[in-house]
Amino acid sequence: MSKVPGIDRLLANNKAWAEETERTKPGFFSHLAEQQSPGYLWIGCADSRVPANEIVGLEPGEVFVHRNVANQVHHADMNCLSVLQYAIDVLKVEHIIVCGHYGCGGVRAALQDARLGVTEYWIRPVRDICECHRHELDMLPSEPARVDRLCELNVMQQVRNLCRSPVIQDAWQRGQQLEIHSWVYGLTDGLVRTLGPVVAGLKSLDEFGASYLMRGAAF
Repeated sequence: MSKVPGIDRLLANNKAWAEETERTKPGFFSHLAEQQSPGYLWIGCADSRVPANEIVGLEPGEVFVHRNVANQVHHADMNCLSVLQYAIDVLKVEHIIVCGHYGCGGVRAALQDARLGVTEYWIRPVRDICECHRHELDMLPSEPARVDRLCELNVMQQVRNLCRSPVIQDAWQRGQQLEIHSWVYGLTDGLVRTLGPVVAGLKSLDEFGASYLMRGAAF
């Protein structure tokens, strides 16, 4: 017998949540339905243990979210690029957060060269990051340490991918307020760590890259 609760339970949970929310915050849903005006775009991993709103204490409507396996920003991913353009050009978000998490299964699979079917194509860029930083990773004392460091390197590469996109660069060129943040979340303690300088323009992107060049490896 499945240990997963049936769908009826989820519907009941939703009803209870909606009623409790409206009781404690009268008018919450009617106000939320009027417009969407988040100040943040979150690009994170699809892992079910990393709920974007909850870990930073935000309410529904306060953060626009895009998630995929291993928090990737692919230049040919129309899903991600569409979310990005809508967030910047329509919603006018002021902060974009790329948040990975320690112990990421997609990153671990890339490090171990695991066979995952179609997912292998998706995480191929993470394997490239691994090869680029192989010397540094091999010096770490354990497999979990290598996975966690690759999680950090992956976030930093995705920030650089993001900042190279025409949507981001056009926003900066027209003077739009937009900052890019690199974070990693700890599953074991629930805390977010910042990985590098905030990127707020092309000049600070160069500074960001220079801060994380390791033993000759380049992003």
